[in-house]
Amino acid sequence: MSRIPFRRLDGILLLDKPAGLSSNQALQAARRLLRAEKGGHTGALDPLATGLLPLCFGEATKIAGLLLGSAKAYDADVVLGVTTDTDDADGVPLRERAVPPLDEAAIAAALVPLTGRIRQRAPIYSALKQGGEPLYAKARRGEAIEAPEREIEVHAIEILGLDGPRLRLRVTCGSGTYIRSLARDLGESLGCGAHIAGLRRLWVEPFRAPAMFTLEALEARLAAGEAAEGLLLPLAAGLAEYPRIDLPEESARRFRMGQRLRDAAFPVGEVVVYGPDGQPSGLGRVDVEGLLAPQRLFNA
Repeated sequence: MSRIPFRRLDGILLLDKPAGLSSNQALQAARRLLRAEKGGHTGALDPLATGLLPLCFGEATKIAGLLLGSAKAYDADVVLGVTTDTDDADGVPLRERAVPPLDEAAIAAALVPLTGRIRQRAPIYSALKQGGEPLYAKARRGEAIEAPEREIEVHAIEILGLDGPRLRLRVTCGSGTYIRSLARDLGESLGCGAHIAGLRRLWVEPFRAPAMFTLEALEARLAAGEAAEGLLLPLAAGLAEYPRIDLPEESARRFRMGQRLRDAAFPVGEVVVYGPDGQPSGLGRVDVEGLLAPQRLFNA
């Protein structure tokens, strides 16, 4: 078999991840199609899940961590009455219970404690590491696991529909939130258990109205002769939510050399620094005295 000639490629692909693939499998499939040397994803989606998975290539991998911490929204299909070991339909059923008579008002009341700043216990089948090893690896070996609790923020949960034991929710949340855990905890609050039967990620900040590519569409566009560069968003698109500083040539040159700059007009906090060519030169942090310190530089 001939080797794929990989090359440098910079930018962000908004992938519509298919069900059945891990985020890394989806990344590698897209990377092979694009022939990109370097790539990374911005936070794992479960194999069962579909929807937006921003993939960063080349220089854009330097901002993957920023996108990982962004707000996100999901549509979730929840089945009441059955719990599984993975908290989703890919797992082994553990217990089946009768679903009590429920209406949207009762479910809305049960969702109140699951919104806002809350403590959430991760699923035991998750990529969170304990002792340097993912929890799912320990779970697959049958080890007893005490999954950690973390503080997360759930901005809103909207009930989209209720049909017998099937419930459809829209969840807007911060980073680190497990929708599987929300379903599990909701089911326990209702006294019948629950698991996720389907999950779709709708958006990730700053991509609120994403024009996504499926792997099939990406392959077709490339096969038709479109340049890979034209299918990617520029690195700057992933930085749209951050304050911007535009520097003249000499100051931009000094910033790219790692030097600090001072200006009382600089906005305090994390910033994106642009040169006179309109391209991002790097990320910086401005202190309360207007001192701009380079944090991460981008190569042209």
